[in-house]
Amino acid sequence: MFSKKFSMDFHNILVNCYLQNKRDLPWRNTVNPYLIWLSEIMLQQTRVAQGMPYFFAFTKEFPTVFDLANASEEQVLKLWQGLGYYSRARNLHKTAQYVANELNGVFPPNYKELLQLKGVGEYTAAAIASFSYNEAVPVVDGNVFRVLSRYFGIESDITLPATKKEFTALAYELMPKDNPAIFNQAIMEFGALQCVPKSPNCSICVFNDSCVALQKKKVDVLPVKSKKLKVTNRFFNYLILEDALGNTLIQKRTAKGIWHNLYEFPLLETDRIVDFDFVSNAVQNDIFPSYSILSIEECSEATVIHKLSHQHLHIQFWRVKIKEIIENGLITSNLKTFPFPIAIYNFIEKQELNC
Repeated sequence: MFSKKFSMDFHNILVNCYLQNKRDLPWRNTVNPYLIWLSEIMLQQTRVAQGMPYFFAFTKEFPTVFDLANASEEQVLKLWQGLGYYSRARNLHKTAQYVANELNGVFPPNYKELLQLKGVGEYTAAAIASFSYNEAVPVVDGNVFRVLSRYFGIESDITLPATKKEFTALAYELMPKDNPAIFNQAIMEFGALQCVPKSPNCSICVFNDSCVALQKKKVDVLPVKSKKLKVTNRFFNYLILEDALGNTLIQKRTAKGIWHNLYEFPLLETDRIVDFDFVSNAVQNDIFPSYSILSIEECSEATVIHKLSHQHLHIQFWRVKIKEIIENGLITSNLKTFPFPIAIYNFIEKQELNC
């Protein structure tokens, strides 16, 4: 499709820009597949600035894949707390156990075999294969979609599988086969720093004399993404039991879905925001009928809307004081040792269970 000179020019400009402007990120200073895999899983749907502290925390606590494999899931979830998309953490742990126990700690040496690991998709496999093993396989993420669609004026819908193949083939053609790692790093970095989603500064772009989107005034409409994500609203009422000793009660979310295997307070989920009378009736008649309720109080200043990619959670917290002693009640000072969703952890930290 392209002449060798065109591909070399594109590559050289891109790489020179990268070498002059690249961020000093810890996973760029290694070819260790464990560290690269760890960083790539963390950076899925997460900004570098947010993911960096977690990368340092994990590599300090689990310096090798064996250390991560030998940890409990609860330890992993606790360290992951606040990073979101917790299925990544559970898959991370399971994959570490597989690599440690079944592969003697050695990661698969190529793209095709890396794809067999749990939680490793095409993008992550390509990143590990190229960065660790210098395999000539292109990474195609949101940054790459954006750079290529704008530069070449491609209006294919990036939500379609056929478009993913189109962009992968294009990136492969542009990629120098003797040094794929630096090309992959360069094009991702260019999308992250220069060719950003909104209001890129095209006046200083190294490609501003050849970018089709700029010439046709389509920078703000490319890449094309037609699928709209349907957002569901859910209404969570967390009930903070408090007995005569000041102890409380938490439970593990064992059902599949959001926050699987994280902890929470007893939950009353409703179809709308509810008032005191509704909660009071539910608590006394349905949820805690065996307790003598002394008082119910809404922690109104702790009400939050927690936005996930596909759900908006409207969360209210209610303190329920009871006369009896909670069997196997938890000392409130021990709450922070458990892995909670960040919305609940923030409540615990800020309120310390005092409205």
